[in-house]
Amino acid sequence: QLQLVESGGGLVQAGDSLRLSCAASGFTFSPYAMGWFRRAPGQDLEFVAAISWTGATMNYADSVKGRFTISRDNAKKTVYLQMSSLNPEDTAVYYCAADTYGLGSSAESEYEFWGQGTQVTVSS
Repeated sequence: QLQLVESGGGLVQAGDSLRLSCAASGFTFSPYAMGWFRRAPGQDLEFVAAISWTGATMNYADSVKGRFTISRDNAKKTVYLQMSSLNPEDTAVYYCAADTYGLGSSAESEYEFWGQGTQVTVSS
């Protein structure tokens, strides 16, 4: 069973940057596409970004394109989400998820394993 643990969340001001990390354990990390999703208060789960299991393909939600960057380090079994130009609308609990041999889908149903989430709060 693949286990995922997010870290790096916190309280920042609008315009600031933040980097989230998601560390995987349990099985070999490489065959999994990794995604980031978020849930704002009172809102549905929203796709943020994903990266294929090879790392060759990245996929971003329009709301974060140009501001967020997803990357992975298979040797460290870690995926990152570098967030810049944060605004209050980015406030949410951020979750990472894993999809076996995935290509970086935006569909949450494709992801079999999920972390517990890390809170990101952006003040205006």
